[in-house]
Amino acid sequence: MEVLLRRKLFMNATYKFFTYLILLLQCGFLAHALLDPVDFLALQSIRKSLNDLPGSNYFATWDFTSDPCNFAGVLCDGDKVIALNLGDPRAGSPGLTGRIDPAIGKLSALAELTIVPGRVIGSLPPTLSRLKYLRFLAISHNFISGEIPPSLGELHGLQTLDLSFNQLTGSIPFSIGTLPALSNVILCHNRLNGSVPPFLSQTLTRLDLKHNDLSGSLPPLGLPPSLQYLSLSWNRLSGPLDRVLSRLNQLNYVDLSMNRFTGPIPANLFTFPITNLQLQRNQFSGPVQPVVQVTIPTVDLSFNRLSGEISPTFATVQNLYLNNNRFTGQVPSSLVDQLLSASIQVLYLQHNYLTGIEINPTVEIPVSSSLYTPCPDKAGTEKARPTSQCIEWKG
Repeated sequence: MEVLLRRKLFMNATYKFFTYLILLLQCGFLAHALLDPVDFLALQSIRKSLNDLPGSNYFATWDFTSDPCNFAGVLCDGDKVIALNLGDPRAGSPGLTGRIDPAIGKLSALAELTIVPGRVIGSLPPTLSRLKYLRFLAISHNFISGEIPPSLGELHGLQTLDLSFNQLTGSIPFSIGTLPALSNVILCHNRLNGSVPPFLSQTLTRLDLKHNDLSGSLPPLGLPPSLQYLSLSWNRLSGPLDRVLSRLNQLNYVDLSMNRFTGPIPANLFTFPITNLQLQRNQFSGPVQPVVQVTIPTVDLSFNRLSGEISPTFATVQNLYLNNNRFTGQVPSSLVDQLLSASIQVLYLQHNYLTGIEINPTVEIPVSSSLYTPCPDKAGTEKARPTSQCIEWKG
């Protein structure tokens, strides 16, 4: 009888315990137990390695006695973390400081990882390559240093890679170019060197590598025809581009300035839907003869070695920079007419070998336009005319 009584008391106590446990869960007191334990511990490690900069309170909600899926910047699906946006994305937020903990690679379902601008230092942990579902990786405007881990090439679902405005060194891993789903690669404003690897993704639309120390030539088939935005300025890239550019007929923005590219500018480039064409300060040479009337609003071909006569097809360009080249002959009258009608707003022609321009010196230039006239046709033994010999006309 005593045994039966003890058993009944035990069963009642057990029932009350589990009932109380369920109530606690429903009230949220043990809600963190709903998150996968591995993800829970990973978030704890990430929190220990990062802190708010003065003025930021991003981590104020990171109280591990509550549900981590309710933390700022944490998005869950079931018991797994699928998105982690570290820092307050609002403009002017001071951001975070610290380092990226390698435990971040344990968030096995993570599809999106961002860190807002701040003062996060150290290298990118190689454990990022374990995030097999990662599609979006953006860690920009911080102080990340070291090399880009070649193991990032194992992230076959990665669509956006933005590591811009950091202090990354070394070369761009060849494995990055092999990623099949890439659509945006933004590595500008770093200290990367070496050559530009071939990019095999047929969905790549944006490639921004400006302000690095990249060198060498671009492989003829290294950029896919899907590319729409191409910025490689402020590097040391060289070689001809006629075979590279002529295939990229979806381009709408091109900035290849401040490099050492050589050879001709392909004529069909001017037929692409480009809104801004920046090819200045290179070593392009030969004549420039677009096959149709150019409708690109801004064209800058200045400081090259281009020669021959100026094509009248440029008369429909709003801002045209042809200065500091080797153009010869008369300035086409169609350019003058468009300037006087205010269709052309900027026309730079100085420092060439032009022999004349048919314009009345007393004519009134529209207020919205600026004309830098060609220098005299005789410059003695100098390759370029001194500035004092050139006349600036402004509306």
